[in-house]
Amino acid sequence: MSEVMVQPLGVWGLPAGFLLLLPGDGVAEAAEWLLNGRIPPTFPAALHYYKHALAGDVAAAVAALPVGEDPAVQVNRFVLQGTPAQYQVLCQRFNGVGDGRFRQLLDVAAFTMGIIEAPPAVGDAHAEQLAFILMAQAAYALERQQPEQAIALLQSGIAAAEPVSPVLAAQLRGTLADTQFSTQGADPLVIQQYQAALQLLENSDLAETRAELWLNLGTAYQEMANGRRGALLEAVKCYQKALQTFTLESHPDLFALANNNLALAYLAMPLTEASDQLRSAVAVQSLRQALQVYDRQSYPAQWASAQLNLANALQYLPSTHPEENLTQAVELYEALLAARSPQLDPLGYARLLANQGNALAHLGIFDHATAKLAEAQRLFEQCGEWETAVSVRELLTGMQNAAS
Repeated sequence: MSEVMVQPLGVWGLPAGFLLLLPGDGVAEAAEWLLNGRIPPTFPAALHYYKHALAGDVAAAVAALPVGEDPAVQVNRFVLQGTPAQYQVLCQRFNGVGDGRFRQLLDVAAFTMGIIEAPPAVGDAHAEQLAFILMAQAAYALERQQPEQAIALLQSGIAAAEPVSPVLAAQLRGTLADTQFSTQGADPLVIQQYQAALQLLENSDLAETRAELWLNLGTAYQEMANGRRGALLEAVKCYQKALQTFTLESHPDLFALANNNLALAYLAMPLTEASDQLRSAVAVQSLRQALQVYDRQSYPAQWASAQLNLANALQYLPSTHPEENLTQAVELYEALLAARSPQLDPLGYARLLANQGNALAHLGIFDHATAKLAEAQRLFEQCGEWETAVSVRELLTGMQNAAS
């Protein structure tokens, strides 16, 4: 392995991101592409194993590796098809080899593969290898519920990676933002970290990594919004960026999550402009998209949330055919009522009944509306929700007066 070649460690996902580039004609040029998160237009013969690994064809990658006892080849073979027994053999083989960098890389791979419990110490590692080890140590700290230590390790990793591997630094910034977001909540620093990571990845071929960052950035904006239109619009832009990569076919779960969040961002905006009516329609469509993935059996909580939001949105959606929307809302509420117990969740059940009764009243189906609203009032009173019960009683009185 070249002594001066900067390795694209951590730039790509497993297994490619853990492989070392072996020397050969054209490898230095390909390395520049890979370091920048770009797929080379052509792969030299010496890197055919890397090409296969990027494509997810592990068997072909193993077959393309050269034979021999070269430490870099041995590390690569372990990354592609490592076992605990092979790890023990290589630990013995790497004792006293060079400055120990191969043993460090072996241990990072073994830790990531679950063969050993902890990543290696940094030793005299530097540049991208140091950042690579610190990334593994941060993951270990998070496993042990030590987010503050993980944040410090990630910050050190970013400093080590930036001069030689900006794309690795971007990956670390994204992980740092995720960690700060999950432990400290959304704030301007988290927003800046996501934005910095996205800027570094802008010209890369790492579309999935970018899309995940866009999705998380949108979630951060949405959490910070507190009803502010500007932050909600930023969140919408982020979700739309994520959905350029996350499709129903390729990433169903993330597709559903992005659509659901997009809808909630739109629905949180006050209806103050003519364009807001269009946004309400987009929210309804996004919830329908999410419900292509979220079903009652596999995603009960997500299904119930999206179903309820869709029913509420349809009830108040400006439309030239309101009866159709109201009818759909009534059906959605009915499905939710069938999935919820009035004994276990009387308050939630009452809210569904009140919403469904309101939709039935707008359709002019007063007999059914009266029954639903009366039951909702009874449950609200039972739960001590007196103000809500009074509101439902006033709605019942108004409906009865209108019908008479």
